[in-house]
Amino acid sequence: MAKNDAGLPALLALVAALILTALWLSGADPLADAATQPLVVYCAHDAVYSEDVLREFERQTGVRLEIRFDTEATKSLGLVQMIARERNQPRCDVFWNNELLGTLDLQQKGLLLPYRGDGWKRMPEQYRDGDGHWVGFGARMRVWIVNVEQMAGDAESVQSALELETSRVAMAQPMFGTTLTHYAVLAEAWGLPKLQDWHRELRRRGLREVPGNGLVKDLVVAGTCDCGWTDTDDAFLALDAGASVSMLPIEVDGRTIAIPNTVAIIRGTKRVADAQRLVDFLTSRETELRLARSAARQIPLGDIGDERLSEDVERLRVRASDTVDLRPLLAARNAVLEWLRTETAP
Repeated sequence: MAKNDAGLPALLALVAALILTALWLSGADPLADAATQPLVVYCAHDAVYSEDVLREFERQTGVRLEIRFDTEATKSLGLVQMIARERNQPRCDVFWNNELLGTLDLQQKGLLLPYRGDGWKRMPEQYRDGDGHWVGFGARMRVWIVNVEQMAGDAESVQSALELETSRVAMAQPMFGTTLTHYAVLAEAWGLPKLQDWHRELRRRGLREVPGNGLVKDLVVAGTCDCGWTDTDDAFLALDAGASVSMLPIEVDGRTIAIPNTVAIIRGTKRVADAQRLVDFLTSRETELRLARSAARQIPLGDIGDERLSEDVERLRVRASDTVDLRPLLAARNAVLEWLRTETAP
């Protein structure tokens, strides 16, 4: 018996060496303390607005961040799909999405860790999950951007352009980003068959579909198109640059479409406390004010006390007070996405 036991330490050492070698070959560091590693943030919001906010969190807390941004062409959808693919070995700790419905998709898949912190408490019910799986902040609004040298910037004129001069109208590809949310709103309001007919007719009449909202803005500013769908942040970039454009909030059944940023903690993170700190930071009054005062002029959703905002943002806040509730639209979004994948398949 003693003779057999003598070889046990050597066997255990061999097994340990094999495990360490396997971990090393996989790229993992078995000796690294999770607390010393950066908090990994997947961010679908434009880096020009979001990176300064995230670096400010680093400066204030000392928590290092590793940030992965999305591309303009696959805004939000690319990172949502990546998080779903990584569900068994999550690499992301916190997801800053630039819309809501993709975040709801991750919640439905069981990939989000609930947290009801200070930021969650300050947000209206419409902009947070009841159990804390996600919380919204800093919204953008869907708008028409109109080249006022080529047409009037009123609802009747843009509707006429959509119906009669469709080749002069631009839209981001509806499979991605806020345009996908916009299509989900239309599918819910009209029914999917009507949306499909409308979409196909626009394409038949020459609608300009482009990779992102920023390119829609560029085409309208250049006069290549007379008008197009975009978000308020892109429209403000054009206005601030002195372009001859105006913007007109889009309404569906009398309600605007205000799309919040959302933040969520990914289930499986080893950095729960730091992830919670980042969620509270992003959904704080200070961050909402920072985003509202940036070039993007995002709309604060929580109480900001007596702080003064620009006239631009105040007007948008009024329009956003009666906006479509996006929370029930996950099924519509998934139906639209399934249809568009089939529609664009080779």
